[in-house]
Amino acid sequence: MQFEIAYKWVFLLALLPIVIYAISPVLRKKRSGIIAPFFWRSVSVSEQKPKKRAWISRKNPLSWLILVLCWLCLLAAASSPRYVGKPAKKTKTVRSFLIVTDISFSMATTDWYADGKRLSRWGAIKSIMKGFVKDRKSDQVGLVMFGSNAYLQSPFTTDLETVDWLMDQTEVGMAGQMTGIGNAIAYSTKIFKEDTIKQKVMLLLTDGIDSGQGIPPLDAAQAAKRDSIIIYTIGIGKAGHGGGYDLDEKTMREIAVTADGKYFNAMNQGQLKQVYSTLDKLHPVVYDEETYKPVVLLYWYPLGASVLLVLVGQLMNGTVSLFRKSK
Repeated sequence: MQFEIAYKWVFLLALLPIVIYAISPVLRKKRSGIIAPFFWRSVSVSEQKPKKRAWISRKNPLSWLILVLCWLCLLAAASSPRYVGKPAKKTKTVRSFLIVTDISFSMATTDWYADGKRLSRWGAIKSIMKGFVKDRKSDQVGLVMFGSNAYLQSPFTTDLETVDWLMDQTEVGMAGQMTGIGNAIAYSTKIFKEDTIKQKVMLLLTDGIDSGQGIPPLDAAQAAKRDSIIIYTIGIGKAGHGGGYDLDEKTMREIAVTADGKYFNAMNQGQLKQVYSTLDKLHPVVYDEETYKPVVLLYWYPLGASVLLVLVGQLMNGTVSLFRKSK
């Protein structure tokens, strides 16, 4: 918080009472005079010409000081002194980020380790992905899970806690035992078409080979490219040449190249964390600086001081008058 005065020009009025005092005519008051029948006889004897005189009241320096201080306090209040904080920043939703995750039976393979414990691929990925989602503050995030078929687990939302919760509710095998990569990309592209945000990013995670049933993965990637969707692919586990649970790394790389993205391979949690860290740099959180600044107004301090000075001045005048009467 920084102290500032909103209207500094108000202090130019500090000399206003002096100007008014200088240009104003003398205040004249009628007072009763002493009737002296011998006045004109005294004038003739003294041979002096009578002159008109004015009664001048005595000035109390302390009263004048109080008036000056009151005026300065009122000017200080009118200048609006305040404490002003820095404008707050809020995250700006600039992209739609769709996480498309393989939950086929192969993701139940327990070949990952964390803290000395053996974990399934899906369990390990889910624990890291939750931290990644939590940091996507300038994205609206959606979840698509796929196996034999693809389905929407979470529509696009900025409520990242809900996305986190829905991820916890997802288990391996819920979408079937096969790996339909092409169908998952095509289904996700349809979800993007209903979204109005221009920047669209898809993150595809899988550890297998496309089942070959349905839309070919590269055809689906080309369709996504036409809709300006960037696809990043993450291959889980070791690359192979077909069969079993081997990863089709060649296809995953071609999907990423086709859709202007990038391919990553993750064989353990450490590598997956590094992938997410790279994605955070490629698509950082964007902030908007708010025009609103937190303000604490302080005008009532000098205003209260002026009221207190007036009360003190009145009390002193009353005391002086009482003292004079007692004499």
